[in-house]
Order: sequence, then C-alpha cells, then structure tokens
Amino acid sequence: MRVPGQKQVVWWGISLVGLLVVMWLLGQAVLPFILGAGVAYLLDPVADRLERAGLSRTMAVVVISIGAVLIFAAVILLIVPVMVRQAAALIETAPQMIEQARGFVSARFPEILPEGGTIGTALSDLGKAMGDQWSNVAQTLMRSLGGMISIVALLVIVPVVAFYLLLDWDHLVAEIDRLLPREHAPTLRRLAGDIDAALSGFVRGQGLVILILGTWYSIALMLVGLPFGFFIGIMAAILSFIPYVGVLIGGLTAIGVALFSFWGDPLWIGAVIAIFAIGQVVEGNYLQPKIVGGHVGLHPVWLLLALSVFGALFGFVGLVMAVPLAAALGVLARFGIERYRVSALYTGQGDPAAHVPPMLVEIAPRGTVEAELRKLAHAADRRKAAADVEAMQDDLQRHKD
Repeated sequence: MRVPGQKQVVWWGISLVGLLVVMWLLGQAVLPFILGAGVAYLLDPVADRLERAGLSRTMAVVVISIGAVLIFAAVILLIVPVMVRQAAALIETAPQMIEQARGFVSARFPEILPEGGTIGTALSDLGKAMGDQWSNVAQTLMRSLGGMISIVALLVIVPVVAFYLLLDWDHLVAEIDRLLPREHAPTLRRLAGDIDAALSGFVRGQGLVILILGTWYSIALMLVGLPFGFFIGIMAAILSFIPYVGVLIGGLTAIGVALFSFWGDPLWIGAVIAIFAIGQVVEGNYLQPKIVGGHVGLHPVWLLLALSVFGALFGFVGLVMAVPLAAALGVLARFGIERYRVSALYTGQGDPAAHVPPMLVEIAPRGTVEAELRKLAHAADRRKAAADVEAMQDDLQRHKD
C-alpha cells in the first residue's frame, strides 16, 4: 500500500530536524569528518581522471594523498609564515598610515575634517586602538582558531577520513543511491545532480580563479616593492569570490599603502593601480566566463546570507557547511518554484481529472451470452452426473468387499 505524500513529508521533515539537532549538539566533534568528506568530494574528479589514465583506485588515491601532503607542507612552511608576519606588520603600521591620511586631508580640505570634529576624532581613536590592541586581537584570534579546530584533528583525523572516503567514494554514492525511496529516486537524483553542478562549479571553479588571482596580485605587488604586498594580494584574491569586494578592499588597501610608501613617486602608485585594473579585466572577461561559467547558481548575496545564518546557528561548523547548504537550498528553492508554476495555486485552474484507461467493449450477435451460459450449465450438469456415477461405483465396490 502506498504511503500518503503528507505522511512522507512529515517523516522526512522529522529526519531533517534530527540531522540539524545532531549537528548543533555534536558541533566540533563532527567537524574533522565534515572537512574530510569535503576534501574527498573535491578530489574525487582527480581520482576518476587518474583511473581513466590507467591507475587503480588505490594507486590514484595514494598519488593524490602524496601530492596533497606536499602542497600542504609547502603552504604551511612557505606561505603562512610570510602572511602572518606581513599581517602583523600591516596592523602595526595601520595607525601611522591613518594618522598621515588624516593630516593630509585636514591640511588640504579642512572643511571635511575640521579640527576637533567627530570624524577626525574617530579616525585618531581608531588608529590608537589599532596600535594598542592589535597583538591582543591576534592572540584572541589564534585562541579562537585553536578552540574551533585542534591540531590533532587537522593533521590526523581529516587526512585519514579524506583518504578512506576518497578510496570508497564511488561505492558510497552507489550505496546511497540504493537507499533512496524508489518512488522519488529519479527526482532525488536530478536534484542531487543540480546541487553537485552548483557546488562543484562554485568551489572548484572559484577556487581556481582565486588561485590565479592570488598568484598574480601577490607576485606583481612584491615585484613593485609594495610593503605587505604578498598579504594584500592573497587577501584580495580570497575576497574575490564576492564580485568587486576583493578588488575594492584589496585595491584600496594596496593604494593606501602605496600612497604611504611611495609618496612623491607617482610611477609606482600608478603601477599598483594598474596591477588591480589588469586583474579585474582578466577576471571579468576571461577567468569567470571560461572557468566558472554561467552554471554556478550561487548568488553572492545568497552566499553571504548563508554564511551569516549558519555561522550564527552552528558556529564554525556552520561556516564550513554554509556553501554546500547554500547550494542545496538554492536548488531546492528553484525546484519548488518550478513545481509552483505548474500547480493550480499559480495557474488558478484545478488539476485535470485523473486519466481513466478506456474500457474494452466487444460487440457480439444477440443471444451469444445466453448460448454461452447454456453451454456452461450443460457442462456443469455433465460434471455433476459424472461425479454421481463415480460415487455410486465406489459404493458398489465397498459392498462387494
């Protein structure tokens, strides 16, 4: 017997609420496993490509694991220390740059920042606060990061989980497919495919764009000789997943540092501006259309909303899950709108009557049914007479015995 649709919705809704409650309760305990699953998801296409090249699944996963370990070690040993040093130096120098900018504007445009005005006082207080508290902010941030994810989880659990999940990824997907409700399996496969297209398009495509932009900005700013150029370039590239935000924040920071460092030498200030202009032109005309394309379906505002909501609800775990959940909710929202547009609620018309299969009617000459009934009655009488004869013969045989 078919389960009513309303009852199915209730059961699946209870399951979803239970999953969210488990995420909220377990929190940091499940974070390494979520990160490991995310890493396995991102690297599965690479493993599939190595398999098509002739390697076994095990060898493909081993090759990917060795490459990932080498890249991770290079990032930790070469890139992270430089970024930490430059970030600390930039925060320490920021009050001086703010004060110089305030003095420049006050001297040339006194009506904008009058002596003792609110804006000027706020800028001065901001510079002093940044100079006094930057070390405390950095230490608090590091303690928070340490509380969110432990070194053991990062260095041990995540790689192990990613290795085993990547090794059995195709089997896991097939097993999940077998567990889908048979009635809704085609629809669920379609939704899963749309979510995968949106998520992979954003994460893999935008990740490659960030890598290219980060390389360009950091190397170009370092060659120009801009102080803190490596850190500014990397941060501008990371923020570029939101259109125009990365180039605005990174560009304004770089130009401000260039004005502070290269004052009186407009050639190098123009070079910094040209670096960001070239990066923006290449990103908008080549990188985004060619790499990311138009299939992503993750609007920047929707992504920021997801980061804010899931971060507030589930903390750091919510931030990690925000992108895949935003992709899933976006696909489900489009599916709901699609169903709404064909429903009676949108069209204003009732659902068409259910299709009734036609009844087959055979036309026969008059008296055919009566003749068939008589034949059946005669046949029944003959069977009854034969049964009576057989019973009489049995009785006679018993009397003789």
